[in-house]
Amino acid sequence: MAARATEADGSASIGQLVASIKDDLTGLVRDEIALAKAELKADAKETGLGFGLIAVAAFLGVLVIILGSFALVYGVHALGLGLGWSFLVVAGFYLLVALLLLLVARSRFGRVSKAERTKVTAREAARALKRSSSST
Repeated sequence: MAARATEADGSASIGQLVASIKDDLTGLVRDEIALAKAELKADAKETGLGFGLIAVAAFLGVLVIILGSFALVYGVHALGLGLGWSFLVVAGFYLLVALLLLLVARSRFGRVSKAERTKVTAREAARALKRSSSST
């Protein structure tokens, strides 16, 4: 640290001690901020790379679905159905899957509690506030 001026008897004055403590704390805070910035920068880089890899994997997944759909169409076509009808059969299959997923999602949304306990406690709190304001 910086050289500290001392009084004649070799002890530092209170002002010098306070200044020294301030300098030490300032340095400590600066070092902590620098460390936090370095860690956050590294974490942000890793997080960005992770999200990029997820995006590429999702894109490849979509390609697999598309190519798998064509394979399914040509598989149905190989069973003797016309190519146009094969596309319609596969599209109908996807439509049925989508409808099934929508029905399952709808039933899940029906199970949502709609925060009933919160509504009850909010009503009780409102009643208590009304009672306390009317009694004053």
